[in-house]
Amino acid sequence: MINHQPSHHRRSIRLKGYDYTSEGGYFITLVTHERQNLFGTIDNDEMHLNPLGEVARDEWFRTAQLRSYVELFDDEFIVMPNHIHGIIWITGFVEAYCNTPLPNNTPSPNNTPLPDKPLESMPFRSPGIGIGAIIRGYKSAVTKRINLLSHTPSTPVWQRNYYEHIITTDREYEAIAEYIYFNPLNWGADEVNVASRV
Repeated sequence: MINHQPSHHRRSIRLKGYDYTSEGGYFITLVTHERQNLFGTIDNDEMHLNPLGEVARDEWFRTAQLRSYVELFDDEFIVMPNHIHGIIWITGFVEAYCNTPLPNNTPSPNNTPLPDKPLESMPFRSPGIGIGAIIRGYKSAVTKRINLLSHTPSTPVWQRNYYEHIITTDREYEAIAEYIYFNPLNWGADEVNVASRV
């Protein structure tokens, strides 16, 4: 089991047949639209968030408040001038979340009505609980708040795609956590690498 303690990554594809609601850790990178430096500046190897960067940070950790099966840790997340890196942990609680029948017409976590039969009898899990849904929700919340703050309705904040890597070993985890932690020190090189990933 990978413990939460404080290179080169392949470009991820959405693996055919992989259950992205599965318990485990997912390394995520999101890049701003046209790689704009929206979130702040690097000064003396430290990231200084502006108000838009504070929004990006706040909404990341709000995700865990909204989704009981998600765990997020402060030392596994960084907001950079034009991108963010973080690890999302999906816990075993997702099983109960997915398989507990709810009364008919009860809203699902993404506010869509559930069908009239119990979830465990359905062939597929709700699309509202996987990594894709988590990222969509996060990006949407950040975009909405930034557009309100900046008075820029309908202005894109993020690139359309995102980079994701499924963490499978302790060694991978340690390398990724270290990469996140030291990202401000590597800003010059990382700016190029991130652009090529997403």
